[in-house]
Amino acid sequence: VTTILGTDISSDGMMKGPNTELYRGLVGRFPTIEWIAAGGVSLMDRKRLQEIGVQAAVVGKEFYEGSLLAKRIIPCLDVKDGRTVKGTSFTDLKDAGDPVELARFYDEQGADELVFLDITATLDKRKVVADLARQVSQAISIPFTIGGGIKSVEDVQLALAAGADKVSIESAAVLNPDLINEASKYCGSQAIVISVSPKRVQTKEGEQPRWQLTIKGGREETDVDLIEFLKDMQDRGAGEILLNSVDEDGRGQGYDLEMLRAASEVLKIPLIASSGAGELPHFYDGLIQGGADAVLAASVFHYGKFTVEDVKNYLWDRRVPVRLV
Repeated sequence: VTTILGTDISSDGMMKGPNTELYRGLVGRFPTIEWIAAGGVSLMDRKRLQEIGVQAAVVGKEFYEGSLLAKRIIPCLDVKDGRTVKGTSFTDLKDAGDPVELARFYDEQGADELVFLDITATLDKRKVVADLARQVSQAISIPFTIGGGIKSVEDVQLALAAGADKVSIESAAVLNPDLINEASKYCGSQAIVISVSPKRVQTKEGEQPRWQLTIKGGREETDVDLIEFLKDMQDRGAGEILLNSVDEDGRGQGYDLEMLRAASEVLKIPLIASSGAGELPHFYDGLIQGGADAVLAASVFHYGKFTVEDVKNYLWDRRVPVRLV
């Protein structure tokens, strides 16, 4: 006998990890046998199993329940006049570096994607967005989303042709929802990201929490309800939702988990949590408690508090599936 498949039936199907002590003992006692681990094994466990000498494993439940999709870590770069900036609640902007150099840096760190939002006040927005997309596409190898002043299908097509993988649309989606039907039809849903920046509405005691959208970089309030808008965008063909929080932006106190949960309950398309990450547990909470498919952050990355690798290692140690470099 050269190969043995061992199953720990006490952990089978529990998704809490394999009995590493069992396999360590078996490998130590029978080193010439090739051991295959089964029972509670996840793709997350392959590294630990390899470290103790188990080179193969059986993964079942994680496949057929669809729980193995990696969660994404996405640095966000707000760009103004060709420079990356960051503020609080969309105001008090401070310089954070060159966007192309930062993009290259985050690519090397193992970021899964990048988001660029050009907030420059300019009439020639289409040219600014296309030029930025072209520069970034030549510098990095990972997917990136670009947005800022996208108002037409032609704007979307130009940004994609310049090298962007996705385009983020915010104010125009609120003011002209039919644009999303047209853009998703011509460019594909996978290329259309709807960015929303809601503010919490004061409600009476006992009432369900509510949020209303802002537009134009958070400077103008609307009476558009967040949840109803998300359902409408999904029906119109949007491929992904980027959910910001005007209330939590730049404060480092964590994502708005209540808002994230409310959004994730009505969405079938991926949800990106944004605004508020300041500590490593915030990323975990956004994914697990908030139900997000990806977490986005800016300040903690730009100013060196954490690296992308720090976040991924923290999540990996807590059995959240992430792509390791």
